[in-house]
Amino acid sequence: MQSETPQSGVGRVIAGRYLLLNRLGSGGMGHVWLAHDRELDCEVALKEIVFRDPDEAERERTARVARARAEARHAAGLRAHPNVVTVHDVLEHDELPWIVMEYVPGALDLKALVTRRGPLAPAEGARIGLAVLDALTAGHERGIMHRDVKPANILLAPDRTGSPYARVLLTDYGISVQPDTQETRYTGTHVVVGTSGYLAPERAQGGPPTAAADLFSLGCTLYHAVEGYGPFDRDSEIAALTAVVLEEPRPMLRAGALEPLLAAMLAKDPVGRITAGETEAELSAIVTPRGRPRTEPDLGSQPQWASETTHTGEPGISVASGGLPRPTGVGGRRRRHRSRALLAGMATALGLTFVVGGAWYAMGNMKDLPGGLGGSGGTGGGGLPYGRTVGLTEPLREGDCVDVTWTGAPFTGAPRLQVVAECAGRAMDGQVMASYEASSAEDARAGGAVRCEQLTVEARDKLMDIRGYAVHPTDDGFDAAGHRVACLLLGERRPVYGPIGEHREVGETVLDDVATLQKQDCLDPISGNRIRLVSCQDRHWQKVLGFHEMSPGTTYGGAQDQALAACEKNLPPQQYGYEPGLTASGFWISEDGWKKGARYVVCTVISASGGTLEGEEA
Repeated sequence: MQSETPQSGVGRVIAGRYLLLNRLGSGGMGHVWLAHDRELDCEVALKEIVFRDPDEAERERTARVARARAEARHAAGLRAHPNVVTVHDVLEHDELPWIVMEYVPGALDLKALVTRRGPLAPAEGARIGLAVLDALTAGHERGIMHRDVKPANILLAPDRTGSPYARVLLTDYGISVQPDTQETRYTGTHVVVGTSGYLAPERAQGGPPTAAADLFSLGCTLYHAVEGYGPFDRDSEIAALTAVVLEEPRPMLRAGALEPLLAAMLAKDPVGRITAGETEAELSAIVTPRGRPRTEPDLGSQPQWASETTHTGEPGISVASGGLPRPTGVGGRRRRHRSRALLAGMATALGLTFVVGGAWYAMGNMKDLPGGLGGSGGTGGGGLPYGRTVGLTEPLREGDCVDVTWTGAPFTGAPRLQVVAECAGRAMDGQVMASYEASSAEDARAGGAVRCEQLTVEARDKLMDIRGYAVHPTDDGFDAAGHRVACLLLGERRPVYGPIGEHREVGETVLDDVATLQKQDCLDPISGNRIRLVSCQDRHWQKVLGFHEMSPGTTYGGAQDQALAACEKNLPPQQYGYEPGLTASGFWISEDGWKKGARYVVCTVISASGGTLEGEEA
């Protein structure tokens, strides 16, 4: 790992011309710097090749240098394209290559934008997709496959009028290749090049790079843009690759008009995958739909920053409802990408689609609940939103924490709920993570469990020993509940002890029990099992990698003795990209949770030297 700080290169002059001002970011091949070109008196971006291991084999060093030169050559061949970051030059300094690129002020990559502001509206995702597709197609026409299309490689920047994120730029041709030439491919044997959760299945299995594979990666990227996470995101690269090859994408909740197109782009078989021309037609139809009166705009498809005038503002977030009618088919005619200037496509046929992803899990876990799927009984309780048994006089709202008393066996009997003020106290059994509006109390009972399962999938995937429960209104309480179903996440065998998911504030939340830790949490221990959540971009003591469930007969004392070895074997830091020798495994166990039957270990990564871990790139 580099010992230098992010500012350690400031002031260096490269090739007698470029003065390094500030580091803009880092990637797989090195760092990107903001620099001042002394000859032209302007700012540029310089990409520096970094060899993290001083003893790196000469063959690997030669390969990475050659890849950098190839990146410059490929990107320079597309320098006239408005949606590709311009490469000006490639030079050598201290026997290593530096790539001189266009500096894009005010730019934010798509991954960072979604992290900061939430999922994009479908029409905004389609606009970005249209621009990236045009750049990819221009490369494909020259025989250049990008091979690493992902949110972090798409820059969004203000245009000349100051409209934020109006410019869309594809960057990082560092692993691109021209498959029809004799050009050497600078990768090791049997090494899959690209980003695991965004690789096409045929690439994950060692197939050659193709235009169809780039299109699959673009589909994964647009899915991330509108859903907030990738279709095959998993806890490790191996798991993500396996999901790409063998599993279907997660059910789409926010994709709206993009849903059928994304499904066609993510087809496993490249032969049956939608073509670039058909994709262009569908994206164009979403960006500029036909037959819609101008007096009735689709507000759910407006970009959430539509009213902004500069790129520094913080707009509100508008997420289209997952309950809207969705397109059922993908049509469109093949045509060259340049014809997109017409911005017209065949109107997408609309029809109602009932998303059934997660239904098996929900039915298996909630089918025995009283009053139908997940919730209180069907009638009674006068004006009480959820009936007399649940007992609440006010409807539940997202973020409410609850204490649950079961009238029968947990998750099979009816629950009596009390809202826990300020989500404080060890009696907190769960939290409302989502809600949705139902058309009737009957519909709420029939579809509540499945819908809640879909709305909470991301939060559940990050937690251990958590179970979903849909609290739906009774017939008499339907109006009092605001026609909404509340989606709870509850500790299956113990309380959750505090706020969970997005309701925790980094830097402000102190957890009194490690049972509430979730994957990717960065933390600073306080004392005992008390932990403060901190930003992963700042220095931190530990980061949660995942969970390991111990065998049923293991005692708490035995778990303490076996936990470290179990984490080292099953969730090694190296599997998550951490360097051997510099990091090590750590663990936490909730004693109270263990006594209640939640017998799992929280596995973390720590510094091997006992200090803190460096802040991660955003």
